[in-house]
Amino acid sequence: WAMLATPIVVGVLASHPASVHLPLTAFWFLGYFAFFAAGLWLKAPPRRRPALLPPLRTYAVASAALGALTLALDPGLLRWAPLFLPPLAIGLVASARRDERSLWSGLATSIGSSLMVLVAYDAGGGTDWERAWLLTGILAAYFAGTVLYVKTMIRERGDERYHWLSALAHGAATVAMTWVDPWLVLVFALLTIRAAVLPAYRLSPKVVGIGEVVATIVVAATALLVT
Repeated sequence: WAMLATPIVVGVLASHPASVHLPLTAFWFLGYFAFFAAGLWLKAPPRRRPALLPPLRTYAVASAALGALTLALDPGLLRWAPLFLPPLAIGLVASARRDERSLWSGLATSIGSSLMVLVAYDAGGGTDWERAWLLTGILAAYFAGTVLYVKTMIRERGDERYHWLSALAHGAATVAMTWVDPWLVLVFALLTIRAAVLPAYRLSPKVVGIGEVVATIVVAATALLVT
């Protein structure tokens, strides 16, 4: 949920709240539900697929209607659609292969989610595109690291390859933040320490999830304040 909601919130706060943000947000969430339902349908055995069609159809129709309403209010937002096609395709292919929890699928989803900053920023009448892309990149770096970190804490706990990859990815993101702001360097350095140290402890998924919510808020707030 944090990965779904944060980019659109950041885009709204970085620009100005507008009426079009309401249908845009509803479209974003219902579109995700449709994507999730499509993934379940694709990976299901053929005999189970008919039972999964009603929710897929409901979410698809609802998201299409809200998408049409959003474009009626701001037709220019359609220009962002092509950016979402690659991560959408990767996610659906991963589901069809029953590989939706893979690293490549998770990274594609995190990048696709981060792109919503640009759409929400555009909808709010933002004009500083250097800042908009910078915010998108910061969130993408954070969420990509989160995909790795969560795997080291739950599904890939004890796998040294993921542990090192997560720590190195967070370290690289920290170095990248030296070109942005010292406060972001500090935040990502703390995330790097977390990625390196916490996998040694057996934390419950609930605790890991709460920690992610807190970390997401800190990253988003810091990015908005310093860019």
